[in-house]
Amino acid sequence: MTFTQLEYILAIDTHRHFAKAAEACFVTQPTLSMQVSKLEKTLGVKIFDRSHTPVVPTEAGKQILEQAKKILLEKSRVKEIISLKKGLLEGELRIGIIPTLAPYLLPLFVNQFLRKYPKVKLVVYEKTTETLIDALRDSSLDAGILVTPLNERGIQTEVLFYEELLVYVSENNGLYKKSYVLAKEIDPNKLWLLEEGHCFRSQTINLCELFKASRRISHFDYEAGSFETLRRMVELNDGITILPELATQDFSKRQQELIRRFRKPSPMREVSLVVSRDFVKERLVRILREEIMNHIPEKVKKNKEAYIVPL
Repeated sequence: MTFTQLEYILAIDTHRHFAKAAEACFVTQPTLSMQVSKLEKTLGVKIFDRSHTPVVPTEAGKQILEQAKKILLEKSRVKEIISLKKGLLEGELRIGIIPTLAPYLLPLFVNQFLRKYPKVKLVVYEKTTETLIDALRDSSLDAGILVTPLNERGIQTEVLFYEELLVYVSENNGLYKKSYVLAKEIDPNKLWLLEEGHCFRSQTINLCELFKASRRISHFDYEAGSFETLRRMVELNDGITILPELATQDFSKRQQELIRRFRKPSPMREVSLVVSRDFVKERLVRILREEIMNHIPEKVKKNKEAYIVPL
């Protein structure tokens, strides 16, 4: 039994497909299949039922996979201990980040991180919250940058910062003339939303109490996949949307004029560094946190927990 064989069976369990697992492991499918067959022969049991599509683990295979995860986790801990003893900052750090944070937060710190720690390979995945939590649990990710609170079993969170939620309003909308906005003043029939699957959509719905409000039947319903699309729809139409603070950092003077703030207490979204309870790369995760905090805008750093909009 080898570590490589254990890595292969975990890849198959993740992808439920031999060819995709081989691709993820950067080997040919025959090589991967041969190693898995060798492991099954050594153990005297079948790990996967190949008659199913997608492939599934057998009952014995499920237990073997759980032990494989523990073995590889302990292997990572040994490597981390050695690096600490040698005073080295090297290795691979796999992080996940949600799409409504990635375009605005990553550019602030990634280049500086790579220059400062040239021996650390930073691998970033942009996925939804649910997908990232699953990846943290199965140790395919080392850390995540997510909106919290999550209340997920086996998941630890450390708050990084609070991001103010801002109103972005067309100059054709009645709220354009106001200095501050109340959530109840927002017409749900003129509110542009992100598509299903984004946690920010849930926050917008909860903030604006859309579950309590009625939306008229419209000749045009549109749900956007990005804040950029929402912004353009507002600028070109009589509409309104909600944007997180970091998404407005590079706005032009004209775009800044379309921003309105909610009346205090300002609604916030809580952004946290998230790890599994059994995470290993403590030192690398710590320097990741430090670099993020070193590069976020001072205004965002000063935000306090006021009104955290529920997910």
